[in-house]
Amino acid sequence: MKRILLPAAIVFFAVGCVAGVVLQWRLGLLSSVAPMPAAGSDEREREGQMHSDEQVVELSEAQIAELGVTLAPAGAGQLQHTIALSGEIAVNADRLAHLVTRVPGVAKDVRKTLGDRVTAGEVMAVVESRELADAKAAYLAARRKLELSEASFRREESLWAKKVSSEQEYLDARQTLAETQIELHTAAQKLHALGFSKEYVEKLPELPDAALTRYEIVAPFDATVIGKHITLGEALKDDAEVFVIADLSTVWVQLNVHQRDLASVREGQEVQVSFGPGAPAATGQISYIDPIVAEQTRTALARVVLPNADGRYRPGLFVNAEIVTEIVPVAVLVARQAVQMLEDRQAVFVRTEHGFEPQFVTVGRSSGDAIEIVGGLAAGEAYVTHGAFELKAALVTAGLGSHAGHGH
Repeated sequence: MKRILLPAAIVFFAVGCVAGVVLQWRLGLLSSVAPMPAAGSDEREREGQMHSDEQVVELSEAQIAELGVTLAPAGAGQLQHTIALSGEIAVNADRLAHLVTRVPGVAKDVRKTLGDRVTAGEVMAVVESRELADAKAAYLAARRKLELSEASFRREESLWAKKVSSEQEYLDARQTLAETQIELHTAAQKLHALGFSKEYVEKLPELPDAALTRYEIVAPFDATVIGKHITLGEALKDDAEVFVIADLSTVWVQLNVHQRDLASVREGQEVQVSFGPGAPAATGQISYIDPIVAEQTRTALARVVLPNADGRYRPGLFVNAEIVTEIVPVAVLVARQAVQMLEDRQAVFVRTEHGFEPQFVTVGRSSGDAIEIVGGLAAGEAYVTHGAFELKAALVTAGLGSHAGHGH
């Protein structure tokens, strides 16, 4: 058995076979490599035969703490089979509004600009419109005409009942009343079509004359202004888009699902969405899958709705995602970083009475940061979860692992 004794400060450089990575350790003094004493007895000969190919790294407790070497018992776990997808963040189209003027006019007051927050019912701009004044005047005239028609009908109805006037005069008054009612209803509907509420229309006779030409552009819900196409004094058509607003408290993650993966993707599946360096990943569920595959890309869109109260997820950003398609229980599961390549074989490090020794294993399935062990490591046996790469580098640097390969 060969041992690497680390009683003092050492600088390890892992080069060449460790994928060009330079590893630098500072542990105290100089290191030394001490071979096992020559086997003089039968017992030592047998031990030499058993451990002739084994290597061991000895560390003090202080060095173990400095290197961050940790151990944990191997145990049962679950492997998650996933599909990797790409996509981008988009505005929630169900909370997006394109605001138009609905009447021609001139922009008299513009109160909001790009990036401003608006609340439901807040006035964003005011348009002065002659055509709107005509529509309101027509409603007021129809309302006044109805009042006169109602009075005339009541009078004719009373005279006809007293046999003072003829039945034809009574019928004419009733027809006039019906026509004025229709006229008033039509005038009111025109104002409703322009966005005026029933309460506003009913209070219109009480408003000052200046209100006849005033058309207010109002936010329909709490949102952020993401588009602005209106300037003060600008002449506007009746279908001019003046603002685009979006409620960014939620966003859509639009994922591209390739044809080969469509059979594995379903609504309700959990999705892990990553946004790049510096941004924490988010978890959501697929809420919709496009039934039509894009002709050019041969992909279908899968949608995930994410809360975005703090505004960190900006529409237009590219994202990566993983969808869990299957969960498989396994008897022995270890961390991927614990499995290293030594002498073209896969191994994990275990702690023995001699130090940290590589133990060759047979691996099975893998996913994410976990690997199934099907041989060489039993459930409950402690293994190095963090620091396996550093232990392997110690062997390589000391020349005891000349056949070591790249780790996982």
